[in-house]
Amino acid sequence: MSASHEDLLDIAISAALAAGAFLAERFAAGQEVATASKSTPTDLVSQADIETERLIRGMLAERRPDDAVMGEEGDDRPGTTGLRWVVDPLDGTIDFLYGIPQWSVSVAVEDESGSALAGVVFDPLRDELFAATIEGPPTLNGVPLSRREAPADLGAALVATGFGYAAEVRAAQAEVVAAVLPRVRDIRRFGSAALDLAWTAAGRCDAYYERGTKRWDVAAGALICERAGLVVEPLAAQGALPDGQLVAPAGLIGPLRALVG
Repeated sequence: MSASHEDLLDIAISAALAAGAFLAERFAAGQEVATASKSTPTDLVSQADIETERLIRGMLAERRPDDAVMGEEGDDRPGTTGLRWVVDPLDGTIDFLYGIPQWSVSVAVEDESGSALAGVVFDPLRDELFAATIEGPPTLNGVPLSRREAPADLGAALVATGFGYAAEVRAAQAEVVAAVLPRVRDIRRFGSAALDLAWTAAGRCDAYYERGTKRWDVAAGALICERAGLVVEPLAAQGALPDGQLVAPAGLIGPLRALVG
C-alpha cells in the first residue's frame, strides 16, 4: 500500500489531533490517576495513556492496516509494507497526572532503515501542531516554522534536557548537568521529550540533550529538528548513562557534545 510523504503526514496529523482532543477532555476533568508503573515505581502509566494509544492504533488499522506499529503502551504489530508507525500517545504522563500543562502526542512513520518519513508533535492545550516530512520545511499549524537565531556561543544557550527514573541513572545524569549548568545560559527540564524537541526546532530552546529516551519519544521530534536545520546526533551509552539524543545548531553541537557525550 504505497503513499506519498504528504499522505502519511496527513494520517499522522489526523491521529494526533484525535488523540489530543481526547486527552484534553481527560486533562480538564482532572481526575486521572496512575494505573501501573513500568521501569521504576515512579515511571507511571495512566488509563489515558492506554486508551489514547488504543484510539491511535484503531485509526492506523483503518487507514494503514498493513503497516507495522510500535507504541509505548502496546505490543509491536508487524507489517508487510516496510513502513512502521511509532507512537507515543501521551508524552509527559507525570505532568499530565499532576495537572501540569506540558505534555504532547507524538506520531511518526519510518521506513525499513528506521528513518522517519513524516511526523507530528501535537500540544493540544496550546493548540500547536508541529509537523514535518523528510522533504521540505517543518511547520507549526501549517505555516513554515520560523526559528529564532541561535546564539554563537554555548554560554548564551538555553538548553533543554530530561532525566531517567532509575536512581543510578539519575545520579550519573546529575553529574553531567552539574558540568553543563555553569557553561550555558540556563537549563530547562519540562517533562516531555517530544515537546522539548519541537520547541528546540522552534528556537524556544537553543539545544537539547537527553539520555534514556525511547524511539517513540523522539521519532517525530528529531525529524522536525532535522528539517529545521539542526544537527541531530545519537549519544552512546556510557557507564550508568544510557544512550540518547543530542540536538543543537552546528555552531553549538561540538561544545555541547564535549560536556554531555
